[in-house]
Amino acid sequence: MEKYERIRVVGRGAFGIVHLCLRKADQKLVILKQIPVEQMSKDERLAAQNECQVLKLLSHPNVIEYYENFLEDKALMIAMEYAPGGTLAEFIHKRCNSLLDEDTILHFFVQILLALHHVHTKQILHRDLKTQNILLDKHRMIVKIGDFGISKILSSKSKAYTVVGTPCYISPELCEGKPYNQKSDIWALGCVLYELTSLKRAFEAANLPALVLKIMSGTFAPISDRYSPDLRQLILSMLNLDPSKRPQLNEIMAQSICIRPLLNLYTDVGSVKMRRPEKPLAPVQTVTHSRTGGRVSSARPRGVRGGSARTGIPPPLSSIYTWGSGITTPLRLPMLNTEVVQVSAGRTQKAGVTKSGRLIMWEAPPMGTAGGPSLPGATEQLQPQFVSRFLEGQSGVTIKHVSCGDLFTACLTDRGIIMTFGSGSNGCLGHGNFTDISQPKIVEALLGYEMVQVACGASHVLAVSNEREVFAWGRGDNGRLGLGTLECHNSPQQVAVPPEHEAQRVICGIDSSMVLTGKLRSVRAQSLPAAFPGPSCLKQMGFCASLGDIRLFLSLASGQCYTFGSNQHGQLGTNSCRNSRVPHLVVGLRAMKVTVVACGDAFTVAIGADGEVCTWGKGARGRLGRKDEETGTPRPVQLEETHPYVVTSVACCHGNTLLAVKRE
Repeated sequence: MEKYERIRVVGRGAFGIVHLCLRKADQKLVILKQIPVEQMSKDERLAAQNECQVLKLLSHPNVIEYYENFLEDKALMIAMEYAPGGTLAEFIHKRCNSLLDEDTILHFFVQILLALHHVHTKQILHRDLKTQNILLDKHRMIVKIGDFGISKILSSKSKAYTVVGTPCYISPELCEGKPYNQKSDIWALGCVLYELTSLKRAFEAANLPALVLKIMSGTFAPISDRYSPDLRQLILSMLNLDPSKRPQLNEIMAQSICIRPLLNLYTDVGSVKMRRPEKPLAPVQTVTHSRTGGRVSSARPRGVRGGSARTGIPPPLSSIYTWGSGITTPLRLPMLNTEVVQVSAGRTQKAGVTKSGRLIMWEAPPMGTAGGPSLPGATEQLQPQFVSRFLEGQSGVTIKHVSCGDLFTACLTDRGIIMTFGSGSNGCLGHGNFTDISQPKIVEALLGYEMVQVACGASHVLAVSNEREVFAWGRGDNGRLGLGTLECHNSPQQVAVPPEHEAQRVICGIDSSMVLTGKLRSVRAQSLPAAFPGPSCLKQMGFCASLGDIRLFLSLASGQCYTFGSNQHGQLGTNSCRNSRVPHLVVGLRAMKVTVVACGDAFTVAIGADGEVCTWGKGARGRLGRKDEETGTPRPVQLEETHPYVVTSVACCHGNTLLAVKRE
């Protein structure tokens, strides 16, 4: 609270007290909502945290702006925008019996309409829209909706069952106990518009049973005939007892009665701030891979082929390479003109995160199209072609990490929220069902936590919160979830980590898992060789696991790389096929300072500080980025780079590798 000076209490809600405060840094008035958490139940704490998570997702001129949240005196403090004009309910009450003119009503209404549309595009249901939660600026010209304490984040087809909200604004389907979705907010919006025209609520009664009876029958006083037939019909359509017959928000916006006030709003108030688009697609030409042989010298400039002085077209900011699954030499994927900072690969997916927080995907075209398998009898297989695209429906959400499993993907946002999409088989999406979805959906069970890391195996997921709690879901056979059973779970389950350990990171293999606690004494206990400097120098641990193939890689701060575990194909880099139970130095990497190690299906990739890429292990189907060649000795992989570059991320899955490089 040292950043704020309390002025007065301006309200008391179901969960706490609302203070008007002065922000000392810029002398700006702000609202601080104080929510005591010490004596709350877990559900109440999750509801309080939910308001923070919802506010973080929203950014719109007609939605109360969120600033920050923090703990103070055993209470959650939420700092948000102050609207000095009071509530719309107070504004209506002060009118007494003096009806508003239609232009003023529509001026307010279209702003609420735009705000609610923004909320719904984030898959959020407000569930308590009312004039008391609609606030005004000091000139009483701009409206802002607020109070998302009982809002619920939904998928586009989800329906909520909990009966919440102010009784006068609840919809008939809630009264009947039926499931509802965004159409309940449309009903509440109709109630608000009716209140603007009539200066009184559409549904009021002396007691709850009488109120429910009125709502169920759709009985309310007629609207004044001073208003246009279009306005009266709009109210009637939103207050239709059948949810399916209520108009969608975009249908309301398209009605002639709303077009002029919407245009006036954009002219007079200013347009809605939009997300800055990514740069346009950079031209990508088909690349014919030619090998010059030999290792690229550090003195030789490295970079992206394709940009030249002749064409004047600059190369992309990043290059993405893939090999494996029949691609025997590094294939540069088509690239949007943006910088990729992290990549992940699944059995079928290839995904990356851009510097601006967008999710980019690379997809192969359908069988039989250009770049697909060659015709029977052909002597040479054509290189497959891929298409790059940004994931749709991500506006307003910043992704900071992506992890791919088999046919599904998990994303972590900068707000600590996990979103998943793809195949729902085995419950890998964590949504409490086995339904496939094509657009990212928030894992609602984790909304009460701030997640800091997520990792996907072939058919299971592990995640860590900022409180170092570990959650797991998906297939449970072989004990991969760490829950003490072999059962599958389609929603996150907390993993019991011994209290003396604090989870720092989770790693998923194909059907195994590992929790790194920051205390690596267990590694020291395995009779390490004298040459091994000890866990205190550990910089990175790489891990890959599948049936009969488990190995660990320790990358030290000095750049040395140690390996132990399965070694059937020489994947430990020891030039031997014998398994090892103690760490051994990878001698072939002595000349290279290793910064990143990654494990695939019986093969390994190591990245050096100068951008060198080395692979070893099983070579079938291009796993090593060279012609089929099985080797236990690390050997370089050649990238088609002619400008200086650094490797920003590498990912391996099964027999595939995905590599991102950035121009220096």
